[in-house]
Amino acid sequence: MEPTPLPIASKLSIRECGYNEYWLQDQIYENPSCLGLGELDAIDKERRQSSGGRLDLLMKNAEDDAMYEVEIMLGDTDESHIIRTIEYWDNEKRRWPQRQHTAVLVAESITRRFFNVIHLLSHSIPIIAIQANIIEVCGVRSLHFTKVLDTYEEIDDGAAPDNKSYDLSYWKERASWVIENAKALQEVSEEILEHSELNYTKFYIAITLNSNSYCFLHKRSDGKSLFEFRIPDHLLEEAKELLDSISITYISKSKRLRFTSDKKTIEQHKDVFKKLTAISGEYWAAS
Repeated sequence: MEPTPLPIASKLSIRECGYNEYWLQDQIYENPSCLGLGELDAIDKERRQSSGGRLDLLMKNAEDDAMYEVEIMLGDTDESHIIRTIEYWDNEKRRWPQRQHTAVLVAESITRRFFNVIHLLSHSIPIIAIQANIIEVCGVRSLHFTKVLDTYEEIDDGAAPDNKSYDLSYWKERASWVIENAKALQEVSEEILEHSELNYTKFYIAITLNSNSYCFLHKRSDGKSLFEFRIPDHLLEEAKELLDSISITYISKSKRLRFTSDKKTIEQHKDVFKKLTAISGEYWAAS
């Protein structure tokens, strides 16, 4: 039996359908989950900035207080759109320095040229690019969002392995502070976890013990790293209490605890990081 033919959808211009940026802004504000970034709360709209501009939307994840600075543009994205997105992200990041912030750029079309620019910027700025389109099927129109770039996910461009060596020298050139952050954590935990090693890959530095990786450090800007600890579910609450005690914002998922930190913070709170490493490292070393 041949499959039933499916109708072909057509993509329409939002402006030609009679809508403007404020309409799109309202759609997202009233239903933040439409962006596909989880259950976010809409905090503010047209938020005034110190530079004189206005941030289209400010959103927050209620679970971990992570903030999302959203800029919206109809048509193709351009230089000014990208610059505004980054500027407003930086403004809010300075206002709430203890929280994690992600710049979100929404446009009808993100051309290859600017996709490459955003991809390049993503090495130092957490940024998500989303395309918003109206599609029509059998006379019925619908607003559809597609995430085309998320720097919190590893980017797979479909290319074959490059067979390059990713080692200490590679990371010294790429982001030497990530090495310093990893070594600071390694030194703090030496009394508890002996013989741990640093394992260098293209996208992160892993701290391993008995061939088990218990912490991964990803590159972030301003001398910081995104720490990702492997924590067993029954010990997650204990680990979160440790971070709460020093007011670090984190993201907690199954067997994962993520937060942004640096060498200075580790050295200031050695006992906390030593206990956190013990919870993670001892469990995975024995597993």
